[in-house]
Amino acid sequence: MPLALAQLQDLRDRISDHLRPWSRSAQFWVRAADIYTSYKVCQLRAGFVKDEDEREAMWEQQHELGAQKMYSLCSELGGLFLKAAQILGKPDLAPMAWVKRLVTLCDQAPATPFVVVRDVVEKQFGKNFDDIFEFFDVEPVGSASIAQVHRARLKLSKADVAVKVQHPGAEHLMMVDIRNMQAMALFLQKYDINFDLFSATKEMEKQICYEFDFVREARAMERIREFLRVTNKKPPVMVPRVIPGMVSREVLVMEFIKGTPIMNLGNEMAKRGIDPGGKIAAMAKQKILSDLTLAYGQMILKDGFFHADPHPGNILICKDTEVALLDYGQVKEMPEDLRLAYANLVVAMADDDFLRAEESFRELGIRTWAITDNKLEELFQLSLRMFDTRLPPGVTVMSPFADDSSLNKIGVESFPEELFSVLRTIQLLRGLTVGMGLTFSCAQHWRPIAEEVLLKAGRQNASKSRNQKRSFLRRLFW
Repeated sequence: MPLALAQLQDLRDRISDHLRPWSRSAQFWVRAADIYTSYKVCQLRAGFVKDEDEREAMWEQQHELGAQKMYSLCSELGGLFLKAAQILGKPDLAPMAWVKRLVTLCDQAPATPFVVVRDVVEKQFGKNFDDIFEFFDVEPVGSASIAQVHRARLKLSKADVAVKVQHPGAEHLMMVDIRNMQAMALFLQKYDINFDLFSATKEMEKQICYEFDFVREARAMERIREFLRVTNKKPPVMVPRVIPGMVSREVLVMEFIKGTPIMNLGNEMAKRGIDPGGKIAAMAKQKILSDLTLAYGQMILKDGFFHADPHPGNILICKDTEVALLDYGQVKEMPEDLRLAYANLVVAMADDDFLRAEESFRELGIRTWAITDNKLEELFQLSLRMFDTRLPPGVTVMSPFADDSSLNKIGVESFPEELFSVLRTIQLLRGLTVGMGLTFSCAQHWRPIAEEVLLKAGRQNASKSRNQKRSFLRRLFW
C-alpha cells in the first residue's frame, strides 16, 4: 500500500509539472488582457472628455489601478516577470504610479529553502557542505528570479564570500514566460506602439539563457574586472573577485563586498548626520554618478563588452563613496561596427549635430519612418530620449513612449537587439540622475571616450566638415 501511494503521488507530481506551464500561461494572458483592456477603455472614455484636468485625473486613476494589477501579476507569477518589473519600474518607460509599485519588487523573489541550497552546493562541488564553509547564513542576502545570494565564510581561507545559488527548475518556467511576452510584444507593436518591441524580447531571451550559466558569468566578471583595472589608475567601480575553483554552472562563490544599496543612500546619509539635500551630499552623489557613468562609458565604447543588467539592486555604495557593480549574469558584447557607430552617435548628441545623428542611426541599423515634416529635428530628439540622460529644464520624466515623444512622429521599424542593453544603461543613469536631483548628460561625459575610440579607428577625419554642417543647422533651427 505505501508503495502504491508513493507511485500515485509521483504520478500526481508529474501531471502537475506537465500542466504548470499551461496554467502559468493562462494566468498571464488573463491578467495581461485585463490590464490592456482597462487602458483601452480609459483611452476611449478620455476621448469624450474636453476638460484637460478631468482627463488627467482619469488617467492618474487608471495608472494607479494598472500599477496594482501589474504589481500583482509580477509578484504572484514571479520568474521572468520580476525581471520585467525591474525594466518597467523606471520613469523612462512607465507612469509614476507603476514606478512606485514595481520598484519595491527588487530582490523579492521567493527564496529556495536552505536544505535545497545545501544539496545543490554539495552536488555541484562534490564536497561535504561543512567541509567548505565555516559559516553560512541560511537567510539569503537577496533572492532574485534566477538565483539567491548567501553570505558565508570559507573554512580554509577564512575569507568572507557571497555564494550565488541557482533556483532549481527556474530555467524551464523562464522560457514559458518569454514566449508569452514575445507574443504580447508583437501584438502591442502592431496595434499600439511604434517601436520594435519584439527585438527587445528576443534580446531578453538570449540574456536569460546566458544567466543560467554561472561559469560564463564568472569569466565575464573577471574580464570586466581586469579591463577596468588596466584602463584606469584606479577603477571607477569595484567588481567582485571570483574565488578560484569555486565556480560551477549552478553555484558561484565570489568576494563579499559590504556596502549600502544605492536606493538606500539618502537614508544612510541621514543616519550619519548628513543632509541628503545639502552640498556635501550633492558632491558625493555627483562623484557616484560620474564613476558609474565612466565605468559604463569605458565598457561600452572602449571594450564593447559590458555589464548588461543595470538596475539599482546591482549597485552598492561602499566606503568613501566607492561604487560596487554586482551581478554579471547578463553581459553584452557589441560588434566592432556597432560600437563605432554608437561612438559616432555619442559625439553627435554631445555636439547637437542633427546630420551626424541621422547618419549614426543609419549606421547602427535603426530603421525609421516619419510622419512629420521636421524629420531631422525629431530624429535627433528621439536619439536624446533613448541614448542620453539630459533633461529639459523643469522636466523630471522623459520617456520615449510619452504622449509628446518623438516616437509619435518617428516610428522605429527595426532596432538592433544589441542596443537594448545600452538603452537599459541609459535608463538606469537617467533614473539615478533624477533621483539624486542632478543635471547630467552621459553623452557629454562619454564624448572624450567616443572621440578617442573614433580617432583610434581612423574615423575622426571629417570633424571639420561636420562642424560646418552643425553650424549651418544651428542657424537654420535656432
